[in-house]
Amino acid sequence: MRVRKTVLVAALSSLALLTGCGAADMTKQASPFANAQGSKTVTLSVQSWVGAQANVAVAQYILEHELGYRVDTVQVDEVPAWDALSQGRVDALLEDWGHPEQEQRYVKDKKTITDGGELGVTGHIGWFVPTYLAKQHPDITNWKNLNKYSHLFRTPESGDKGQLMDGSPSYVTNDKALVKNLKLDYQVVFAGSEAAQITQMRQFAKEKKPFLTYWYTPQWLFKKVPMTEVKLPAYKEGCDADPEKVACAYPHTPLKKYLNSGFAKNGGKAAAFLKKFEWTTEDQNEVSLMIADKKMTPEDAAKKWADSHKSTWKKWLS
Repeated sequence: MRVRKTVLVAALSSLALLTGCGAADMTKQASPFANAQGSKTVTLSVQSWVGAQANVAVAQYILEHELGYRVDTVQVDEVPAWDALSQGRVDALLEDWGHPEQEQRYVKDKKTITDGGELGVTGHIGWFVPTYLAKQHPDITNWKNLNKYSHLFRTPESGDKGQLMDGSPSYVTNDKALVKNLKLDYQVVFAGSEAAQITQMRQFAKEKKPFLTYWYTPQWLFKKVPMTEVKLPAYKEGCDADPEKVACAYPHTPLKKYLNSGFAKNGGKAAAFLKKFEWTTEDQNEVSLMIADKKMTPEDAAKKWADSHKSTWKKWLS
């Protein structure tokens, strides 16, 4: 998302992998399986949003059922995940939304992390309003007209300003700077997690109330709550270089995978498989929808997807 802004297998299953709520920094709690020597174990970092969890669910299922590995998963916030990966506390990170400072430090300078290739999914963060509101007020989808409608978005949390709803403060976000630099009469209010944000959006949509939200694609919720993006000033390379001066839209980011360098070199079939793991936005949304909306366990969702997409995942094993 976006986008700059963990838990043993059994624990993740019990949480249904969809809340992202209270994501603790577990980088100090190294998995006993991470970077293990001479044993068929793999530790995957899993982020709090359901799209990333869908990646891990399917990778875990194939690693366990096709390659015979034991897989441990650890939930870590985005930036701490790079530290954990560099130090071998986790072996792989399957969805990164673009962290150039960490990439420079760990991939290019220290070489403790290896680029694992593209995930096959392009991510984009933006501001969205529900489509029913955009139909009522077509000009609301241009940022220049947002102040005209700020009164529609007032909440107890935003006071006399319009509310711009964000998810977790840990996500990649330029929103506070955008509101300030574009001179918008809005207050950024954090829901706290993806799950809390989804709950609020679905409630607003049920009551056909206005809302303006930071959101991202790909995301399964668009199938349940149609939303229209608000056009921000066009993104140009480098326009977001200074976090305090950002006044442009978010880029479209090909999402990437990263592996601990030791694991990338000595991880055998597991490392080779994760490097080849590449699927589509539609694939990810299919699994995400099963987990978050249909309330299937991640393992059941992964199995259902794998059973009907053998031609896709068999390429990852060749």
